[in-house]
Amino acid sequence: MKKTDSEFSWQAVPTGSRQSFWKTLAVMLGLTFFSASMLAGGQLGVALSFREFIMIVLLGNLALGVYTGALSYIASKTGLSTHLLAKYSFGEKGSYLPSFLLGFTQVGWFGVGVAMFAIPVANMLDWNVYALIFIFGIAMTITSIFGMKALVILSYVAIPLITILGGYSVTEATNSIGGLQGLFAYEPEQTMTTAAALAICIGSFISAGTLTPDFTRFSAKPRAAVIATVIAFFIGNSLMFVFGAVGAMSYGLSDISDVLFLQGLMIPAIIVLGLNIWTTNDNALYASGLGFANITNIPKKVFVIINGLIGTVFAMWMYNNFTSFLNVLGLAIPSIGAIILADYFIVKRRNYEKYETMVFQQVNWIALVAWAIGVAVAQLAPGITPLNALIGTGIVYTVLMKLVPNIGAVKVAVKQK
Repeated sequence: MKKTDSEFSWQAVPTGSRQSFWKTLAVMLGLTFFSASMLAGGQLGVALSFREFIMIVLLGNLALGVYTGALSYIASKTGLSTHLLAKYSFGEKGSYLPSFLLGFTQVGWFGVGVAMFAIPVANMLDWNVYALIFIFGIAMTITSIFGMKALVILSYVAIPLITILGGYSVTEATNSIGGLQGLFAYEPEQTMTTAAALAICIGSFISAGTLTPDFTRFSAKPRAAVIATVIAFFIGNSLMFVFGAVGAMSYGLSDISDVLFLQGLMIPAIIVLGLNIWTTNDNALYASGLGFANITNIPKKVFVIINGLIGTVFAMWMYNNFTSFLNVLGLAIPSIGAIILADYFIVKRRNYEKYETMVFQQVNWIALVAWAIGVAVAQLAPGITPLNALIGTGIVYTVLMKLVPNIGAVKVAVKQK
C-alpha cells in the first residue's frame, strides 16, 4: 500500500498542493533570516575591514544563491524533497547516507538556535539557562509538528520585525563608529584569510541550502522557486551578515545579542530574535524529520519530536562548538548537493522519470565513492572548503558515471512506498 502524509514525505507534491511565489519567498526568508548568520557575520566583522567584508559576503552569498537556486529548480520541477531526489543518484538505500547527514546537521542547527535564544534571556532575567533551553526547545518542537502552514505564518510575522530591528541596530552602530566614513575606515585587530572568510560565509548555510528542495518543492513554478531562493540567500542572508558584522566592528562584540543589549534593545531583541530563531528552527526540524522518515519509513512528525528532544539536550554543546560545527558542515554536506545537481543537469540531462513509476537501484556505489572523494578534496585541497567539495565531487561523479555507469549498481526493483 502506498504511504502518504500531509507533508508528502514519500511522494511528489501534487499540483493542487503547490504554493504561490510569496508563500515560497516567505518560507525561504524565514529560513535564511537566522541569528546564526548574524553570529557568523560578527566573526567576520572582528577580522575583516568593511570593504573586505562586503566583498566576502556578496561573493559567498552569490555562490549560495546559485547553488540553492539550481536545487530549487529541480525541486519545483519534480515536486520532490532533497531525500527523494537523492534516490535518483545515490539509489534507494544509498540515499540513507545523505538523509542521515543532512538530518543530523539540522538537529545540530536546531540546538544552536535554542541556545542562542535561551542564553541572552537567561542573562537578562537571571534565570537558569538550562531550564530556558528546555522550555524553548519543547515549544519550538511543538510548532514544527504543524509543518509548512506553521512555517509560512511564523515567517510572515518574524521577517518584517527582524528587518526593522536589524536596520535600527545597524544605524545605531554606524553612528557609533563615526558614520559610513568611520565604517569604511575601520581596521580590525584580528586577521582572517579570504579563503577562511568565504568558508565561514558559505559554510554557515551550506547545510540548510542543500535542503532547499524540502521547501521549494511546494512552489507552483520552477522560475518562482529559483527567484525566491536567490532573493533569500543573496539578499536575505547577506542582510543577516551585515546586521552581525557592523555591530562587531563598532563595539568589538561578535555576538549579536551582546550588541543589542549594549544598545538598550533588550526586550525587543529577545522578542524579535526569538521569532527569528523560531522560524529557522522549525525549518530545521521539518527537514530533519523528512530525512529520517526516508530512512525508517516512520512518519515525519515522530522524528520532529525525537529530533527536537535531541537538539534540546545537546543545545549548549552545539552552541559552544559553533565554529567547529561549521567546519564539519563544510566538509561533508556540499558533496551531496553536488551529486544531485550533476546527476540531474549533466548525467540525466534534466530527464528524470516520474517518482511514482521509477525503479531505483538499491545502491549507486559511484555516488558514494564520489561523495567520499569530494569530502577528501574539501579537506586536503587548498582554497575554499565548501567550493572545493562542490566542484570536486561534481567532476568526479560526472566522469565516473560516464565511464563506468554500471559499476556497483544493484538494479533491484524497489516498490515505492
